Amino acid sequence: MGKPKFYRHNVYVTSATHAPSTPAHPTLNRPNMVSVGTVVWLSSELMFFAGLFAMYFTLRSTSGQMWAEETAKLNFPFALVNTIVLVASSFTCQMGVFAAERLQPRRSGGPLQFTRWGMNEWFTLTFLMGAFFVAGQTTEYAMLVSEHVSLSSNAYGSAFYMTTGFHGLHVIGGLVAFLLIMGRSFAAKKFGHFEATSAIVTSYYWHFVDVVWIGLFLVIYVLK
Repeated sequence: MGKPKFYRHNVYVTSATHAPSTPAHPTLNRPNMVSVGTVVWLSSELMFFAGLFAMYFTLRSTSGQMWAEETAKLNFPFALVNTIVLVASSFTCQMGVFAAERLQPRRSGGPLQFTRWGMNEWFTLTFLMGAFFVAGQTTEYAMLVSEHVSLSSNAYGSAFYMTTGFHGLHVIGGLVAFLLIMGRSFAAKKFGHFEATSAIVTSYYWHFVDVVWIGLFLVIYVLK
């Protein structure tokens, strides 16, 4: 006769002499508290930006003539290039996430072999593109100030600088997060699931920042 088989505490055991089977390591796709907490926090940030959008539309509805005069001073081609760079950074960020899911922090080939880049190379490129966006936004502020559009000049100036300024601060926060993630990957003795999860939740934030900017760009520069 074969050895007795029975269930104990939901673990299948073939014999008293056999050790219970151990559960498999949780996969990266399984929800965890860090991911859930990040999504909840981003939901609150979405409400914050919704308030900024409401303020912008309210002021525009009461100052139509002023809005027409002030929006004419915006440099649409310059803002479009800046927007394309930021949107493209979402793709490079996601490539870094794919590398993190493979538990590959650094490249395994030459510097121009993009298919063999690791998380750090893709996140470095994303950081540079985000820094380019911040520098471009700062340059645009300087151009608008020279056109006498400032935070205290009128209702349009207040709405423009508050909406784009708070978004810019969020971009800077994302850049700091990328530096921390890359620094952690170098400090860790072994790049594991904890480091990969940190990279994934950082990408959630970065994609959120990009989507918010697309909305701002459409409202401020397209729907003048």
